[in-house]
Amino acid sequence: MHHLRMRIPAPLLAFVLLVILAAKMPVEASSGSGLPLPRFVSLRAAEANMRTGPGEQYPIKWTYRRPGLPLEVVKEYYHWRQVRDWQGAEGWMHSSMLTGKRFVIVTGDVRALRTKADSGSPVLARIEGKVVGRLIACPGRGEWCRVEFEGMQGWMLRSEIWGVYTEEEVG
Repeated sequence: MHHLRMRIPAPLLAFVLLVILAAKMPVEASSGSGLPLPRFVSLRAAEANMRTGPGEQYPIKWTYRRPGLPLEVVKEYYHWRQVRDWQGAEGWMHSSMLTGKRFVIVTGDVRALRTKADSGSPVLARIEGKVVGRLIACPGRGEWCRVEFEGMQGWMLRSEIWGVYTEEEVG
């Protein structure tokens, strides 16, 4: 009886071992931005696809066409971010479609934009629900945030906007 002896070249063996080890690594072991999670970002692009997974090979779930739309980053996988929108839809976007600039979206129906962080202060404007505005400042633990809508700055209750955490200090 003859024994067949096969010699595998060392570089090929090393490559195979690396592939096997990489396949066993958990997704969380991958690199990301190093920034805290979760966190709020906003849509940089005029059009961006939300995908079912972290890569262009995954199907498109939604297409967003609203620059400035706030999104919450909940996970990272290399250059991909798992994001959640204000209505709870989750999926993956490439980091190049996002920016750290802060925006908010008005929740509910019509909300008052006030001159001061006080319910008794004069109303500058009434802002409809689903309108996106720039977040300027939110004092920590305060219930008011300074926001801007089409060049008009004022104060809005934190509970009436989405895109900032309950006790987050901004600005």
